[in-house]
Amino acid sequence: MTTHRRSAAVGVAFAVAAAVLFSINATVSKIVLQHGLSPVELVSLRSAGAAVILMGYTAITRPAALRVGRRELVFLAVYGICGIAMVQWLYFVAIARMPVGVALLLEYTAPLMVALWVRFARGEQVRSRVWLALALCLFGLALVAQVWEGLTLDGIGVLAALGAAAALATYYLMGEAGLGQRDPVSLMGWIFTFSAILWAVVKPWWTFPFEVLGDQVDLPGALDGHTVSVGALSAWVVVLGTVAAFGLVLLAVGRVGAARVGILGMIEPVGSALVAWWVLSEQLAPVQLVGGAVVLAGVALAETARRRTADAPSAPTPEGVVP
Repeated sequence: MTTHRRSAAVGVAFAVAAAVLFSINATVSKIVLQHGLSPVELVSLRSAGAAVILMGYTAITRPAALRVGRRELVFLAVYGICGIAMVQWLYFVAIARMPVGVALLLEYTAPLMVALWVRFARGEQVRSRVWLALALCLFGLALVAQVWEGLTLDGIGVLAALGAAAALATYYLMGEAGLGQRDPVSLMGWIFTFSAILWAVVKPWWTFPFEVLGDQVDLPGALDGHTVSVGALSAWVVVLGTVAAFGLVLLAVGRVGAARVGILGMIEPVGSALVAWWVLSEQLAPVQLVGGAVVLAGVALAETARRRTADAPSAPTPEGVVP
């Protein structure tokens, strides 16, 4: 296996691992939102916790990596607000107002937005097989979400989910640019810091309901009989659902590009539906299982569009883009 192919394989593994963590995080976050924290409070806690962990680790291990110029600071501020603060908050608003599967279907139009940006804003030719794969994935997600039963969807929830899609596309695309300037850990540290600052202004910390973190939650579904604190669930959201998951996405983007990571990330809604079925007892109809299989087929089809590019000895181009 060539060095490029090995790096691409690692990138795919990172993207899939991130999708798994995000899938679990959807249900964990929904439980937290149902037990005392608002979407703004949870995203504020998530951003601040991630910023403390990432900036603290960087300050201890590589303090020089925290240096930033004025011009880059503007980029990091925009990235943190648009690519982190908005995607988290809008996502939480969406899942608080409608089923997880439907919210994620709308949010995961983000890979289509990325592909459209690559094609029309960058002027790069995207392989036809990638467009077909995106269509398959979106069709499969529609089956998973059973959109024909969504005539009474919450309007604010729909707008929030579509806004989260645009913010997620921003995260992927700006991540490519950011990784050209600094390492993933310090990049994440800075963008989560700006996200935390924004939410600290919107919702000052002295108004945060810290007492809620000590409340005990009786877990539902397959975990019935187990009790855990809201604080422990929130810690999971911060450490595994944020630091680890977003970090894996950036590592994947650095190896295989935003477009490919976006398509691989479409595994997440399928995984989220399965976790919600297991934990929250949200029913899965046979057609939803078919939809999950269609999504996986779309992802596999997209991967076949990379093989020729991956085997080529020339310098790598963004995945799925015709060299």
